[in-house]
Amino acid sequence: MNSIATENLAVAYDGNLVVDELELQIPRGKITAIIGPNGCGKSTVLKAVGRILKPKNGMVYLNGEDIRSLSTREIAQKMAILPQSPQAPAGLTVSELVAYGRFPHQRGFGKLRPEDKRIIAWALAVTKLTELETTAVDNLSGGQKQRVWIAMALAQQTDLILLDEPTTYLDLSYQLEVLELLFRLNREQNCTIVMVLHDLNLAARFADYMVAIRSGDIIRHGPPAEVMTAAVLRETFHIDANVVADPRTGRPACISYDLIKGQENK
Repeated sequence: MNSIATENLAVAYDGNLVVDELELQIPRGKITAIIGPNGCGKSTVLKAVGRILKPKNGMVYLNGEDIRSLSTREIAQKMAILPQSPQAPAGLTVSELVAYGRFPHQRGFGKLRPEDKRIIAWALAVTKLTELETTAVDNLSGGQKQRVWIAMALAQQTDLILLDEPTTYLDLSYQLEVLELLFRLNREQNCTIVMVLHDLNLAARFADYMVAIRSGDIIRHGPPAEVMTAAVLRETFHIDANVVADPRTGRPACISYDLIKGQENK
C-alpha cells in the first residue's frame, strides 16, 4: 500500500489554481524526493498532503484512509511535518524542543511520562544529539538545528516524515549530514520520508523514488534512473542537461546544463 495517495487533487492560493487534478502515489518505506522549478507547486503539494492547506477539490489518502476523516491529533500520530526553515522559541534547549514531539501522544496537562522520556532519549541518541540536550537551540550550527527538528519528528513516533527543503541555507557538509541521517533513519527505522529538494544530484543520490513537477503537473515519477534523464530535465526545467552515472554511487548525476533558448523561465 502507498503511504500517501492523492486523487484529482486541486489546490489554490487566493483563487489562483496552483495544482489541479494531481494523481500522486508515494511508496511506503521509501525515500521520495519531489523536484521542480521555483513556483511549480512542490511545497503546495506537501502542505496539502500534510493538511496544512485545504484542497479546493480532490482527495488525500494517508495509509489508505481519507485524511479528512482523521483528527489533528490522529494525523500528528501518523505523520510529522517539517516546514522550510522552522524557528524554535528563544532560549529553548535541544531536549525541550524534541519533547514537543510527544504532544500528540499526551493527555491532560501534558506532563512527560516515563515512556515519553524514553522515546525522547532514543530520538536524541539516534540523531547523535545526546551530548547537546541541555544546549540552547539558538547556539547550534545549521546542521545541528536540522538534526534537532528531525529528532522532534522522530519523537512523534510516526512512520512518515515530510520535509520541505531540509537542506536550504546549509553548506555542503551540513547538507550531507542531514541527508545521510534521513537515509539512515529510512533504512534502520523503516520511516517513509518525503522531501522537497532543489539539488537534483542530492535528490538522485539519496532518493529511492523521484517525482518531477512543473506548473502543478507531474512530468515523470519513478526511480532516479527514470526521472533524472536529459529528456525529463528538459521538460521540467527547460534546460539542456548532461546526465551521467556518478562514479561513486552509480546514480544519475547532472554535470552540466544550458538554458534552452526561448524557454527561459517560461
